[in-house]
Amino acid sequence: MALRLFSRRFLLQQWLCAGLIALGMAGCSNDAPAPKTTDGSVAPAAGTVKRIILLSNGDDPFWDTCFQGMQQAETELKLAEAGLKVVIDKPDFTESKQIEMLTQYATQTDVAAVAISPVNAFNKAIADAMQALRDKGIPVICLDSDMSKELHSSRICYLGTNNYVAGGELGKCANGLLQSGEYATFVGKTDVQNAIERIGGFARGAGEKFVSKDSLGDDADRSRAQQNVKTVLDNHPGVNCLVGIWAYNAHQIVQVVQDRGIRDKTKVLVFDAAADALADMDKGLIDAMLVQNPYQMGYEGTKIMKALVEKDHKTIQALYPTYNPETGKCSADGGDVYTTELRIVVPDEGSPLKGDGLDPNTRFFRIKEFRAWLAERKLRNS
Repeated sequence: MALRLFSRRFLLQQWLCAGLIALGMAGCSNDAPAPKTTDGSVAPAAGTVKRIILLSNGDDPFWDTCFQGMQQAETELKLAEAGLKVVIDKPDFTESKQIEMLTQYATQTDVAAVAISPVNAFNKAIADAMQALRDKGIPVICLDSDMSKELHSSRICYLGTNNYVAGGELGKCANGLLQSGEYATFVGKTDVQNAIERIGGFARGAGEKFVSKDSLGDDADRSRAQQNVKTVLDNHPGVNCLVGIWAYNAHQIVQVVQDRGIRDKTKVLVFDAAADALADMDKGLIDAMLVQNPYQMGYEGTKIMKALVEKDHKTIQALYPTYNPETGKCSADGGDVYTTELRIVVPDEGSPLKGDGLDPNTRFFRIKEFRAWLAERKLRNS
């Protein structure tokens, strides 16, 4: 009798275990092999949502506007229906943090594509981390700032401002305001590709009658950014043109110029229309600003990343005509670059600048007109 009861209990336990195992297997459907697409690549498992990631160089309102463009594209291009969503990660302006985040992406199964604004164009470890993602089949593009030419193979393409042209346009403004002079440039990182190209372009646009006295980096530290301006003015009293290369540099320059009471003999030219810079220009404290279009970068960047994920070759080739579906590459002679819009903005009153001599694709605005353009798009800065 005892033996019979033991046998029944044993059998019951076996049935319960078998049932639990079956349920466990049913609940682990994500472990099943993912379906294949027509080209043999692995498709996302049913019900999963994958991230299209913007990895910025740091935290700045510029990137908030860029992400607004991504969100608009997310809605209009129906990313949710494709199992995709847009996200932004903002590191701390250091190379090590970008490398760390890229390395993490390579271990995560919900990453669909990555757009990066590299902190250092020449850092091979960043390029290697980008390449590791590409080796896993994750498309990687550069946005706003590119890798150096020697490391272009780590990304599929670049989308953003032609920074050399942009620097040239701001240099032309300096020439129109002063005809000759001494200048200094201020930026977060002097080895970022967009900084290198903007500074080089500015020198070309300003012309040979302008002499660069210094170019200082501040690692995105606002206090240090102001101190750099003071250092230049102390060391080079002949400097009469101060140039802000990154968005936040504008207001830091303005504050020092005001504190020292030298506005009447100092021209201030800047990149980007940060909220503080717009307010400064309203007060006549900035002479010209070169405005990029981060909203467009975010929108078009999302479009191209979605197309790369879905292997939508028609959409890719609309932006990059030389894209080869068989190799997954664009031609390296400029065919891997898509440039976004540029604007020159000047004060409403008193500016001698009229937009003469600018590139035909650069639009000229007075501040009141530009604020109206921003308001129509519900933007606070650009």
